[in-house]
Amino acid sequence: MSVRHLIRKRFFPHLWCPGCGHGIILNGLLRAVNELGLDQCSLCMVSGIGCSSRISGYVDFHSMHTLHGRALAFATGLKLTRPGLNVFVPMGDGDATAIGGNHFIHACRRNIDMVAIVMNNRIYGMTGGQYSPLSGRGIVATTAPYSNIDRAFNTVDLAIGAGATFVARTTAFHVKEISQLIKKAYQHKGFSVVEVLSQCPTYFGRKNKLGGAVEMLQWYRDNTAPLGSKKLEENPQLIPRGVFVDKDAPEYCDEYANIIKRANKE
Repeated sequence: MSVRHLIRKRFFPHLWCPGCGHGIILNGLLRAVNELGLDQCSLCMVSGIGCSSRISGYVDFHSMHTLHGRALAFATGLKLTRPGLNVFVPMGDGDATAIGGNHFIHACRRNIDMVAIVMNNRIYGMTGGQYSPLSGRGIVATTAPYSNIDRAFNTVDLAIGAGATFVARTTAFHVKEISQLIKKAYQHKGFSVVEVLSQCPTYFGRKNKLGGAVEMLQWYRDNTAPLGSKKLEENPQLIPRGVFVDKDAPEYCDEYANIIKRANKE
C-alpha cells in the first residue's frame, strides 16, 4: 500500500545527500505507521536540529522542529498535556547523546510513552563533519584530522542503563527490520528507543575511506547479526541487532494523572 498520503509532497525532493541512510529510515517509519493504521491526526513528530531532524518536515503529521538537543524536552511537555497523541522523536548523535544527553537519560528513567528513534550516522553531517559521542576511537573527522581518541557511547547500553523499558537496534541495510522494530516500539507502553545505524557517505564514509553508500550498507550487512543467532554466537564481535529490552513498568503520564486525581480529592 502506498505511503504517499503520509508525506508532504511539496517538500520533495528531500535535502539529504545522495546515499544518506536517513531517507531509508523515513521510509521504514512511514511503512510502520501505515501498517499500524494510525490516524495522521493522532500523530506528532518532534525533532531538534541536524540532518536527522529534517525528517519532521517531510511527514504529514503534526510536527515540531525544535531546538538542538531539546526534542525530548518538548516531546515530554507535549505528551503530558496531550497524552492521547502518538509521539515520535527522531534524533541524531547530538540530539540524543551530546547536547541532548541529559534529556535522553531522564526520558528513559521516567518511562513516558513515546518512541525515540536514534538515527546514528556517527558524525555531525549538517555542520561540517565533526566527530560525535557515537563516532568512536580511531575515527577521522573534520575536528579529529589525526583520528578521534574518545570512546563512543553504546546507545543501547546507555538506554538500558538509564531505565528505558523498550530498547532495540537495527541498520539502514535491514529495511524491513526498521518497520518491524518501530511497530513493536509503538505498541510498547512506555519509553521506547530504536537505534538505527545510518550511513553518511558524504562525511563519515569519505573521511574514513569506507566507500560510498553501497559499500557502507554492505558493511552493516556483514558486521551485524540478530540477537540469539548462530552468526552472533560464532562471532561475538559483530554488532547485535534486535530487541534488547521489552518490559512493563508504570508509565509516566498515567502516574501523573493519578497524582492529579489524588490532589483533587484533598
